[in-house]
Amino acid sequence: MTTPYTRHLAHDIPAGIVVFLVALPLCLGIALASGVPLLAGLLAGVIGGLLVAVLSGSQLSISGPAAGLVVIVIEAIALLGGFADFLTAVLVAGILQLALARLRAGDLGAYVPSSVIKGMLAAIGLMLIVKQIPVALGHASFAAFDSRIPDDAGLADVFAQASGAVSGGTLTVAAVSLALLAIWETSWVRTQRALRHVPGPLVVVIWGVMYQLVTTHATLDLALADEHLVQLPAIDGLASLGAQLVQPDFSQFANPAMYRVAITLAIVASLETLLSVEAVDKLDPMRRVAPSNRELYAQGAGNIAAGLVGALPLTAVIVRSSANINAGGRTKVSAIVHGVLLLLSVLFLSSALRWIPLAALSAILLHVGYKLARPSLFAAAWREGPSQAVPFIVTVAAILATDLLIGIAIGMAVGIAFTLRSNFHSALSLTRYEDCYLLRMHKDVSFFNKARLRHLLARVAPGSKLIIDASRCAFIDHDIEETIADFQRSARLTKIDVTFRAMPARGIPPAVAAAIGT
Repeated sequence: MTTPYTRHLAHDIPAGIVVFLVALPLCLGIALASGVPLLAGLLAGVIGGLLVAVLSGSQLSISGPAAGLVVIVIEAIALLGGFADFLTAVLVAGILQLALARLRAGDLGAYVPSSVIKGMLAAIGLMLIVKQIPVALGHASFAAFDSRIPDDAGLADVFAQASGAVSGGTLTVAAVSLALLAIWETSWVRTQRALRHVPGPLVVVIWGVMYQLVTTHATLDLALADEHLVQLPAIDGLASLGAQLVQPDFSQFANPAMYRVAITLAIVASLETLLSVEAVDKLDPMRRVAPSNRELYAQGAGNIAAGLVGALPLTAVIVRSSANINAGGRTKVSAIVHGVLLLLSVLFLSSALRWIPLAALSAILLHVGYKLARPSLFAAAWREGPSQAVPFIVTVAAILATDLLIGIAIGMAVGIAFTLRSNFHSALSLTRYEDCYLLRMHKDVSFFNKARLRHLLARVAPGSKLIIDASRCAFIDHDIEETIADFQRSARLTKIDVTFRAMPARGIPPAVAAAIGT
């Protein structure tokens, strides 16, 4: 007897293999960018495939370490003192996500303006680029580069330090990798049957490994040193893997800063997950809709597990999910297959993975950062007008100047200000024909509109006629009623003839009726 899952194995197993080939370099690269052991990135991918996929209500979404969390990870580890301290925040973030699921907060993403979300992703992309350029130039990591920069260093000193470690080998690997990724984005590759299903990151990893193999065996000086290659512990089974797991430092429960990191992680990870799942639902050829609260529950369980075993925090990620859909995935079996393959690569392929140059992973992350902060995104925001461009730019600038949580809060405040401003202008309008004025209330009006109402009423000339049309309203705030009543009383002195067209639900407001009867 077949089930919905066994029925689609012919599609899901090949799709799972493709997703694994995409996820492997991304898991390693995001761990590299985060400044944590590379094993932590692979473990996050395993948890995303084997735990989150089983618990999730989404059939096609893929979860794992996300580029959007890199900045939080770097800053949190610096703030809390170490990776084990940070893992406690990941654990608490998972618990908070379970609480959000329990509170049915799955619509959280709908309350954040799209301009703020785009600004957040663009800022993350810019920071990702800045932090990966030193690695592409020859530094072992951004932290290693940053430690050599004096606190009072100027911009010229930073450039000198960055260029001083330039390695011909790492620069060659990075430059060719970026060129390959750019070629793989062209329409020509998409039209080639033999190439269109081959992931660009996999091509980059193969190139990097081949470069290292050739230069090493040819005894060329361009071979990369061990510090410029993936560093993974020797693992040959579950027992040796267990010995490499990092446990959270539970003493951090007494540290208030840990809770701030956890809240930031929970909010940003939940937002990225909900947005990714929404995008996946739109791409799903079967038009299935994933329950958002169940997704938060699955992600919370995944992050609790990540905190306990020493993995990076995870979210649903659109790049791997899109690869799953494009490869023909039909059910969550493809996500589970990708998780199983990641686990097998951790257990049995650690020695082979150590041939991958860090510069190749850095190029992948530079490409990801560029796509998050591509110039066309800024141009599109500008074309959409100030209501979209200003919150977008403010969010980017605020995140770069402060941190993600504060930057998002500032961006949302600006976005809300523009929404209120738009509401002020669209709720009321005043038109004039000769000595007759029409003041129309286009929708419900509250005390927020009182200042604009007074401004419009002040424009009505003495001795004219004014029609106040509230027939489209279902609600008028008491402050608005009093403002209209006050104007009605003063209009008798200025010879303004006022006619009020009542709301269909309530008729003429009592305060206005009293003024008319005065």
